[in-house]
Amino acid sequence: MNNNIKKNYLGIDWGVSKVGIALADGETRMAFTYDTLKNDKNFLKKLLEIIFKEKIETIVIGVPMYKNKKKEIFGGEKLGEMIEKNIKNGVKIKYQNEMFSTKIAERNLIERGVKKIKRFDDAESARIILESWLDENNK
Repeated sequence: MNNNIKKNYLGIDWGVSKVGIALADGETRMAFTYDTLKNDKNFLKKLLEIIFKEKIETIVIGVPMYKNKKKEIFGGEKLGEMIEKNIKNGVKIKYQNEMFSTKIAERNLIERGVKKIKRFDDAESARIILESWLDENNK
């Protein structure tokens, strides 16, 4: 594999009403908050636009796991299936445990003195999910 090829990663914290988005590139392997999208009828279209615009190669979706087993609930895994149906260019879908990502995100935001943390906790949670996956898959 050519190491000069830049890989882009997208992290997702899926929620019933809001979805946090984070990005990272393969060069720095550092995740940054990107946006929070409403989980409405336009959500998938907006997400696909981000995936194409940012040339995403790997998508990391947070799912709750108990003792390394995925909890079977509607959410991250269904989202992964919808993305795979709509993208035919070989984007990889990965899953990362997100059991405490929202609590950690809220604590991080409070420590930084952020006001109205509920506006930012989904994107920060997505950043934590993506950063955790990058750390565990340091290749």
